[in-house]
Amino acid sequence: MLDNFIDFISAQKRFSQHTAIAYKKDLEQFFEFAEISEVQELKEVNARLVRGWMVDLMENDYVAQSVNRKLSTLRTYFKWLKREGLVTENPMKLVRGPKNNKRLPSFIQQKQITESKLSDAFSDDFDGLRDKLMFELLYQTGIRLSELINLKDSDASNSQIKVLGKRNKERIIPISKDLSRLIHKYRDERREISVSSDSLLVLKTGKILYPKFVYRRINKYLSLATDVKKKSPHVLRHTFATHMLNNGAGLEVLKELLGHANLSATQVYTHNSFAELTAIYSQSHPRGQQK
Repeated sequence: MLDNFIDFISAQKRFSQHTAIAYKKDLEQFFEFAEISEVQELKEVNARLVRGWMVDLMENDYVAQSVNRKLSTLRTYFKWLKREGLVTENPMKLVRGPKNNKRLPSFIQQKQITESKLSDAFSDDFDGLRDKLMFELLYQTGIRLSELINLKDSDASNSQIKVLGKRNKERIIPISKDLSRLIHKYRDERREISVSSDSLLVLKTGKILYPKFVYRRINKYLSLATDVKKKSPHVLRHTFATHMLNNGAGLEVLKELLGHANLSATQVYTHNSFAELTAIYSQSHPRGQQK
């Protein structure tokens, strides 16, 4: 029955493979806690049992955000069970998750990007050009790690890239002339060493990139620019969003560029933007300069 649900969210809801795997792990974890081994036992699940699972998770050091994500999995699952006639009541209607702690996304300061040793870190061979293009695509377009890996060579033109985001939603992102030139330079080098692939970014063998490879490379290069604790591809997405807002981009535009479904997901970056505006005010206004 679990496999049928995973097939449903993959085919009908168009969830990504990564999300489907996460849902399956969440449900297997709940089944183990609730000692559920047969479909009939799902009818006995009630709100008290689910709350008990919440307490167990938090006692095992799961943060509120992780607990709420697992509860979201259960909500989707029980909606499906009721629709299929496998349960008569949805216990999740009586369950409220813990309050999330609001964490501001980490980002790199603009001067750390422009004034660091990053410009000298990339070699002019195939690996260096690919790594530089990888870095610049993440920073200049704000695409996700999975979107970067899945970019096709045909998705990049002289003025834009076509990105396939969550739930197969397509969006078009404009690119700078410098980024366009870098793409052409990388393609020339790739042809020079006879690397052929439908994917834009590949290993020297022609195989598609994998997440750990990208993470390690980005971590290496960001270490040259910043001492922030987290140095991941997603930090460059946060950095893109924050720098866009700090330089005058509107929330609606940023929402479309990032591929967010709701504006609320984009609004978290206004906290960082306001901090930047406060700093500028303190430096620029006569009254702001007073101690």
